[in-house]
Parts: sequence; structure tokens; C-alpha cells
Amino acid sequence: MNSPRLNRRNSVLSLAQNYAPTPRMDSDEKPVSRRSDHEPIVITGIGLMASVGDDRESVWRAVRQGVSGVRKLNDFDRRRVGLDIAALADVEVETPGQLRATAMCLRTAMEAMTDARVNLAEVDCDRFGCAISGHMGDSSGIPLSDGSFPLLKPDEMPWWQQWMPNTNCATVASRFGLHGPRLTHIAACASGVVDIMSAASAIRDDQCDIALAGSAEAIHPLFAAGFQAMRVLAHHEDPSQASRPFDRGRTGFVMGEGSAMFILERLSHAQRRGARIYAELSAYRLMTEAHHITSLDIDSHGLGRLIDATLTDAELTPLDVGYINAHGTGTHQNDIVETRGIRAAFGSAAEGIGISSTKSMLGHLINAAGSVELAITALALRDGFAPPTVNLTDPDPECGLDCIPLVGRRGKLDSALKLSVAFGGHMAAVALRRWDEAAGGIIYPHRLAA
Repeated sequence: MNSPRLNRRNSVLSLAQNYAPTPRMDSDEKPVSRRSDHEPIVITGIGLMASVGDDRESVWRAVRQGVSGVRKLNDFDRRRVGLDIAALADVEVETPGQLRATAMCLRTAMEAMTDARVNLAEVDCDRFGCAISGHMGDSSGIPLSDGSFPLLKPDEMPWWQQWMPNTNCATVASRFGLHGPRLTHIAACASGVVDIMSAASAIRDDQCDIALAGSAEAIHPLFAAGFQAMRVLAHHEDPSQASRPFDRGRTGFVMGEGSAMFILERLSHAQRRGARIYAELSAYRLMTEAHHITSLDIDSHGLGRLIDATLTDAELTPLDVGYINAHGTGTHQNDIVETRGIRAAFGSAAEGIGISSTKSMLGHLINAAGSVELAITALALRDGFAPPTVNLTDPDPECGLDCIPLVGRRGKLDSALKLSVAFGGHMAAVALRRWDEAAGGIIYPHRLAA
């Protein structure tokens, strides 16, 4: 937004090329197991972009202030994505024809690496993993109705180099010379957190010491058409008010774009590097609701069990959680089911927890929803500020919890929960604990700017 734009291609290439990866082990060297099932996995870097900003701090500043990125699209964008309103990200591709999602991944990966102060010459790149969610590949090579293929423009990236759903992961890992495990999952709108979990598990399983993890979403007209056919997209004469989770007048969600990337490390690795730590992934859990491909169990038994198990793993009581970043799509069913699941797990303590849906500002980022919203959750812990649910002017009594309407709140937050509830029955929960230590952590500032 108001922040100076980076030269993204040069910035990414400079980090990748200026630091040669650590040489691989000689064949006679024996690997030493670093595995510790109980050693904390921590976040040391965050890269973020969305419709309201092209870097971490500009996005976070807009979210704290309740700024919506949803707008009415011009004719060009309307033809490109097949929607009248959306929350589009401003991204520059490196090469004509490059997938916009790939460009976003490279942008946020660079920011995360820089934020974590990673020097690739000083880490073992054989033990540096990469987990980035799957995405819609390049469909420009699909045969035309007469059986012929579209002509390839000589200055554009060939479609066959980016038609696989793991293109983002392969491109980012190759750009930075990361030789650890490459992981790509597709779990609808839980994809982002699933790949963050998979990176953490790879560290815990001693497959790597450090990992780059996250996801990106660029709207594809095929998905836009599908959601329109399902009648789950919101409408409003003022596009900025269309997304209104937990509100009695909600009509669905607005599609959005963006990306978030994290640097995850085992604690000992982060401390050896002298890294600054945002938070610990104190627990993460997956469950599946075997109910319906798109519909949810209205009693929310599965989500309640998932939250309860995650709190147990994190050694948290319901009173320890200060903030929940909800999935909060703004559909009638999701918001009721999610708040029922929260109430089932937290009991009476649910009444005192601040809950918000940042989809009210950023739209629904589908594959990137979980990672972007987890980044917002980590920043909420960092600054002691729970972001609002904008457009929540008439709270639905069927939801009935404190969904932080309109204006965010300051307060000391020590632990937070991120929830994802996706089509296909995928459910995910991540508990974060703020790393509030003088050595290596981020101490609460005495005064926070609005």
C-alpha cells in the first residue's frame, strides 16, 4: 500500500545466489540424529501479502485498523477471474505467463527468509525443508474445442513448466537451493495450515532442522464459477461490506488472494543462529468430519473434539487462550457450526475469549486462508492486539460469542488458536504460544501504535 515496492525478482535472486548452499556430507560421514519429540518448534520469520498490503507490516497495519480489501472489479479483472467483486492482491510476475500464485510465493518466501535473517551459507541446506500447498496449475495448455492446442507466445513461460499443483513448492525450493523434504498437500481451505503442520512434523521427525512453509492463492475462474454455482458467494451494494461473518445479514464469502510463508525451526537450531522468535507451535491437530463433502455436522461434535485434543496437546486450559482466529467464512452454516464447536470445547470459558474472522477484510483465500490467518494470529500475539471482525453490525444470536465486532482490542495475549474448517471434511487447529523471553523473544512494547 504506502510501503515502498521491492524489486521482487532481484531481491529473491540476490538472496538465493549470493549465498552458496552448504556442501553436502561426504559419503563416509555419518549423520547425527537431532530428533527430539519434545523440543519446541518455533516461528522465526513471516512473509505476508494480501489485498490490503504487499508486505507483512502493511497487511497487519490494515487488518488492525479494520481496512477491507474487497472491491468492485474493473472490466479486465472481471473477465480474468469471472467475478464482480473480490479481494485481489497486487502482484508482479517475474516473467510473462508466470502463475500469479508462484510470484506471490516467491515474494513472501523472500520476506520470511529476510525476516528470519537466514544466511543460506551458514545453514545445512540438505536439512532445510519446504512445504507449500498445492494450487491450480497453468491451464493455458488445455486443448481447444477443435482438438488443437493454444499457440505458445515466444516471450511467455511454457505452460508445461507450471501445470503441476506442486509448482509453487518446487519453484521456491529450487530458487533457494533447499534440499530437504519438499511437501505439498491439498486439503481445500485447510491446505495452508496442513502444510505448516507437515513442515513442523518433518522437523520433529528429524528430516530437517528448519523449513519454509506456507501457501498462496490467486483466483482461478474455474473455482469462481464453482462457488457461484454453489451460491456461497456474498453480495452487497457496497463491496467492502459484503463479507460479514457472524452477522445476522451474512450472505456468504468473498474470494480473495494473498500468500503467507513462515520459517519454522527446532528451538535449538533457532537459538544457535541467534534468531528472534515470534511464537511456538505448541500443538497442532487434524481431524476429518465424515459427514458430507461440503455440508457440516450442525452439532459440531468433531470440531469440539479437535479443539479439546489440541488444547490437551498444548497443555493449555480453556482460560489460557486469549484469542481465536476463526475460519469464519460468513456462510450461514459455517459460522453457527464453528461457534458451537468452540463452545463445546471451551464451555463457559468461551464467553470470555475474543474471536474474529479476518476474512471480513481479506476475503476467503481458499488455499492460502490458513497460512495467512495463522500469520495474523502470530502478529496478534506479537503485538498484543486482537483484530476485529468488520461489518459485524448485527451479531447473529445463534453464534452468540464475542466475535470482536468492528474494532480490534489491545491486551496481553499469551496463547492463541487458529481454526480451519474446509470442504471435504478437513478440520485443523494450531495453538500458538507467544515466545516472551528477553533472549530471543519479542518483549511486549510498553506502548503500541494504533
